[in-house]
Amino acid sequence: MLEKLQIFRTAQSMARHASARQAVIAQNVANADTPGYRARDIASFRDSYETSPPSALRATRPGHLLPGDPPPLRWRPFEAERPGAMSPNGNNISLETELMMAAEAQSEQRRALAIYRSALTVLRTSIGR
Repeated sequence: MLEKLQIFRTAQSMARHASARQAVIAQNVANADTPGYRARDIASFRDSYETSPPSALRATRPGHLLPGDPPPLRWRPFEAERPGAMSPNGNNISLETELMMAAEAQSEQRRALAIYRSALTVLRTSIGR
């Protein structure tokens, strides 16, 4: 039931995005000493997710698809190399930058959980619990 509410889908998408970004940042840190490795990052949540009209959906019975249903979120993942100063071995990883990016990803994850909790509280209040 909760997956049908747009606010819960958005919060879930935000949490998945933060998790994917954290994984890319962890790869950057793991390859900090790899010669020629270039730092990568995932685009912001706003740029990565967009609403798109549902395609190839059709109602098979009355009431199956409601005309007011919001379109699903679609993930457009793209990683890009992050610019930075090169070390002599061709690596551009800065651990300080990666720590800042990890803190941003953690903040995004916390924001997604706060949105989820807030929406759940509103839902519980509306049903009288």
